[in-house]
Amino acid sequence: MTSQARGIKQDILNDASVGDYLQTYPDFFERNSSLLTKLRLPHVRDAGATVSLVERQVEVLRERNQSLERKLKELVDVARANDALADRIHRLSQRLIRAHTLLESINAVETSLREDFEAMHSVMVLFLEEARALEPQAGRFLRSASAGDEDIRSFESLLSSAKPRCGQVRDVQRDYLFGKDSVAIGSVALTPLGAKGSLGILAIGASDADRFHPAMSTEFLSRIGELVTYALMRG
Repeated sequence: MTSQARGIKQDILNDASVGDYLQTYPDFFERNSSLLTKLRLPHVRDAGATVSLVERQVEVLRERNQSLERKLKELVDVARANDALADRIHRLSQRLIRAHTLLESINAVETSLREDFEAMHSVMVLFLEEARALEPQAGRFLRSASAGDEDIRSFESLLSSAKPRCGQVRDVQRDYLFGKDSVAIGSVALTPLGAKGSLGILAIGASDADRFHPAMSTEFLSRIGELVTYALMRG
């Protein structure tokens, strides 16, 4: 069967017209199976070598399969990480349920961050009047302050956004939260507590600069912030 019989003129035969023809008649190679073994294509990995069209198709399908396997593995890894985070938040919830006072709630958060989330550098800044008296018992984890303090002004955009934020912080913010003599903090996750940070800030630091980055999801941080907020208001 000639190209002219199919409405394709020889003088306009090009890559596009051949491609259109094969898409219009996908059974072409079924009717001309011998061509599959005769057509030769350059081998993508071995310069100078050639492979049949069938071999190239198998190679393409194999590469697509490998790509799908990689994507599936990524999805499974993300799902497992989310399951692990959900389990840690569940344990935090249990600790907060067992807490009956403000101090117990604060200690429950510190213990959960350290033991469940393996967050060794965390600080809770509270704008509650009663928090000042609890500082000696809560240790370095608790910092009492006023929303109008000069040190808190550098966090105004965080508080007004009422949304968690991840990434690197300014030196003045890092020094205020973790102390000038603390270990190097490469990245920080900040979560406002209460409506527009009316109760304070929960800060989690990491030595790894990539541990908390601006592009990461903050959904779980929002959930933690809500749980801690409810516990503080109850306490």
